[in-house]
Amino acid sequence: MSDPSAPFDLEIAEAHDGDRLDRVLAAMCPSISRSTFQRWIDEGRVTIAGAPVISKTRAKAGAKVHVVPAPPPPSDATPQDIPLVVLHEDEHLAVIDKPAGLVVHPAPGHADGTLVNALLFRFGITIDEPASASDDDDAIPTGPPRPGIVHRLDRFTSGVMVVARTPAAREGLTAQFAAHSIERAYLAICEGEHPARATYDTLHGRHPRDRKKFSGKVVRGKRAVTHVERVESLRGTSLVRCRLETGRTHQIRVHLSEHGFPLLGDPLYGRAPHDPFVREVAEKLGGRQALHAAVLGFVHPITKQTLRFETPLPPDLREALEALRSRA
Repeated sequence: MSDPSAPFDLEIAEAHDGDRLDRVLAAMCPSISRSTFQRWIDEGRVTIAGAPVISKTRAKAGAKVHVVPAPPPPSDATPQDIPLVVLHEDEHLAVIDKPAGLVVHPAPGHADGTLVNALLFRFGITIDEPASASDDDDAIPTGPPRPGIVHRLDRFTSGVMVVARTPAAREGLTAQFAAHSIERAYLAICEGEHPARATYDTLHGRHPRDRKKFSGKVVRGKRAVTHVERVESLRGTSLVRCRLETGRTHQIRVHLSEHGFPLLGDPLYGRAPHDPFVREVAEKLGGRQALHAAVLGFVHPITKQTLRFETPLPPDLREALEALRSRA
């Protein structure tokens, strides 16, 4: 959709007959989340033959569905002069190297001092988050407006991020995340001798007991795929390169931890290393996981140029790496 706020029509295909309508609509519009369609249904914004549908409506083949998107609410974030390392900028988008410790968007406990506040100051980005998101959990979630944000990194994960400066760029980037066509590679230091190569292909969902965590050991969830290559064997640890095929919340952290190779220093999924020296290196990271988004590649949504950005490990991870090499 060229205008995310414009009404649109969809026709239900035979293959979707009898399925939940909100699920069908989300499948037909990958850039709009199922929860968004559920909210629009509750607000009477989804109709068939002029009549509003109700929650849990089943799709009927051939039915013509009319959707009137809700306008996004205005952002109440304020500009703040927070230094940013900008790798690229043009009138449509910007690419930054996010430091560890910088929260991406305002949330409970982090009302300001976030990347959003910095973007508002640096670029004057005032566009609101559309009432849509891809099924990629690292892409923008439905909720409060987050100007320019089209994907996210954990607070204590450093590395490359792209932000949109216009609605058209935001829509184009969101569609690429939904299609999993974005190139994303991470460098990480994990505990143990990781195999030379491994692919972790699991379900992914909330941990059944700890709601702050996610897990691949769930009965129902979304598919999560991470390809891991060992770059270097170190003292009780490994430097690995992780390539995301999907982008679920905490995906790399969960996959490595649940397969016996937790990230060094990970406060949520990690553990205290048995080796005193490795434990000391982990403690020097100050409570941040040894994970860096090193590569981000995508097609510019406006110019159609292929862009690729790569950043080296930040100083704290370089120091940890050199320390582990010195005792390998």
